[in-house]
Amino acid sequence: MRGFRAVLCGAALVLTAAAPGIARDKKEPGAAAKAATQFNKDPYPSTYRPYPGQPVLITGATIYDGKGGRIEGGALLLRDGKVAAVGASAAGFDVPGDALRIDGSGKFVTPGIIDIHSHLGDYPSPAVEAHSDGNEMTDPITPNVWAEHSVWPQDPGFSRALANGGVTALQILPGSGNLMGGRGVTLKNVPARTVQGMKFPGAPYSLKMACGENPKRVYGEKGRMPSTRMGNFAVNRETWIKAQEYRRKRDEGKLETRDLKMETLAGVLDGEILIQNHCYRADEMALVLDMAKEAGYKVTTFHHAVESYKIGDLLRANEVCSAIWADWWGFKMEAYDAIPENAGILHKAGACVVIHSDDENGIQRLNQEAAKAQGDARRMGIEIPDAEVIRWLTANPARAMGIDALTGSLEPGKMGDVVLWNGNPLSVYSRPEKVWVDGALLFDANDRKRRPVSDFELGQPGEGDVK
Repeated sequence: MRGFRAVLCGAALVLTAAAPGIARDKKEPGAAAKAATQFNKDPYPSTYRPYPGQPVLITGATIYDGKGGRIEGGALLLRDGKVAAVGASAAGFDVPGDALRIDGSGKFVTPGIIDIHSHLGDYPSPAVEAHSDGNEMTDPITPNVWAEHSVWPQDPGFSRALANGGVTALQILPGSGNLMGGRGVTLKNVPARTVQGMKFPGAPYSLKMACGENPKRVYGEKGRMPSTRMGNFAVNRETWIKAQEYRRKRDEGKLETRDLKMETLAGVLDGEILIQNHCYRADEMALVLDMAKEAGYKVTTFHHAVESYKIGDLLRANEVCSAIWADWWGFKMEAYDAIPENAGILHKAGACVVIHSDDENGIQRLNQEAAKAQGDARRMGIEIPDAEVIRWLTANPARAMGIDALTGSLEPGKMGDVVLWNGNPLSVYSRPEKVWVDGALLFDANDRKRRPVSDFELGQPGEGDVK
C-alpha cells in the first residue's frame, strides 16, 4: 500500500517517559514529540502466533488464485504455514513425506475470505446493551479511540464466520455515528484469549470516518454541530487543519504535550494509517476526495458506497476501492438510489470492488453476496468470470487493508490462508469443507474436533459436540 510503512510489532513503548518539554532543536526532540511518533507504530503489539499445522497437498481441485486466475484440476502445496507452490499439477512440487494429501476432485480452492468491514467483537452476540461497544458517540471527532480496545475475543461470530464463510481475516471498525470514529484493527480469525493474540502481524491501522446522515443526525439531535452536511465538512476541515499543525510541531520536536486524537490524524497524514470512509452518496464521495487532497491524505476505501456506480471513473482515477453490499438499500434516504448492479458497473469501469458484510450474519455468506452481485451484473449484460468475482472477497479487500503483500491470493510465500469448498463457492449450495489459517487446519466439516466454538456458547446443531 502506497505510503505504508511496516508496523514495528516487536517494538516496546515506554508510555511514562521523562517530563515533556520543548526540544532545543530538531536533533533533540522533546519527550512528547518522541512518544507521539512512536505511538503510531503500535504500543499494543500483536502476540499472534500461528497454530501448529502440517504440510498439505491438495490435487485435482479447481483453484481460484484470488487475482483472477483459474486452474482446472490444479494442485496446491502448503508448507511451513505458507503457500509453497500452486500449479496445474504437483509435478515438480517439493512435497514433504509427512504431507497430508487431499483429493480435491470436484471441489474448489480459494484464498481465505477477507471481510473489510466487520464489527465482530465490538458488537458481539448476544446483542445486548452491555455488548454495545462500537460507537463512542460523545463527540463527533474521536480518532483517539481504538476498536481493538472493545474487541471481545469470545464473540461466537468469529467461529461462525470461519466455519460458515471461510473468513480467515477481517477488519474490525468502529461504528459510523461520528465523523471520525476511531482506529480500526485487522485480525486473523483464530481462537485467542486476547485481542493481541488475534492481531494480524504487519497490518496497518485504519481510521474510520463517516459522512452523510449518521453524524449530522446523531449530533443534530444533541443540539450541537454538525447538524447538516455542510457542518460535517466544516468540522472535518477544522480538525485536519489542527492535525497539520500538530504534525508540524511534532516533526520540529516542539510538542509540549501529547494529544491522542492528533496522533492518529498525524499518522494518517504520514501515510501510515489508512482511511476507511463510510459514505453513501456519489456527490459526497467526490467532496471527500477534494477534502482529502486539501488536507493531504488519501482515501483508501469508501464503505457501503451504494452510489459508487455513478462515479466509477473518478474512483478508478483516484485508486479508491468501494466496499459494498450486493443489494442492501432503502433503509434511509441516502440509501434509496442504490442499485444491485453497483458492483458490475464498477467492475466494468475498472474500479476496485470489495464485497463487505457489516453484519454478523452476512459475514457468513460473503460468497453468496458476491454471487448475487455477479448475477445482477449478468442480467444487465456485464459478464464477470467467477475467478474475477472471487477477487472481490480476497485480493481486493487485502489491497484495501494494506495486507496484500501477505495474504489475499494463492502465491508462493504468502500466508497459508486457504479454503477448500465442497462445490463452486459462488453457488448457494456450497460451503467450506476445510479452512486453513497460516497452514493450520482450524475447521473441518468432517471432523467434529475441528469445529471451533466460542467459550461463551453451548453450541448449535452442527457445532462443537452438540448433536
